[in-house]
Amino acid sequence: MTQRIGLVTLVVDDYDEAIAYFTGKLGFALVEDTALDGGKRWVVVAPRGAGSGLLLAKAVNQRQKQAVGSQTGGRVFLFLHTDDFRRDYTAYKECGVAFVEDPRREPYGTVAVFTDLYGNRWDLIEPKA
Repeated sequence: MTQRIGLVTLVVDDYDEAIAYFTGKLGFALVEDTALDGGKRWVVVAPRGAGSGLLLAKAVNQRQKQAVGSQTGGRVFLFLHTDDFRRDYTAYKECGVAFVEDPRREPYGTVAVFTDLYGNRWDLIEPKA
């Protein structure tokens, strides 16, 4: 049997601001943006060339609104692998992506933590070969 995780839901305040951030600052592709009943949308963004993506889900109740920006209670939520850490780190900094630490070398590769527009923590990682 072959399995893979296709999408991960990311709860957001607003579809359009989230699309702008992920496509404009991180360079992700807008894979799909389909209107659904009740004002909902099926919005998928993904790193270019990736086999998985993020389903952007607008928070619609108080519980969901409280989860925006803290889907993992302050821990790193998502791990964005790159084949060229320095290139992406530099490009993201130039686009205003907020890094919360300087790059560091770990046994598993080069990494730095950044936050997205809502405060979710991400690792930008170039894995060791």
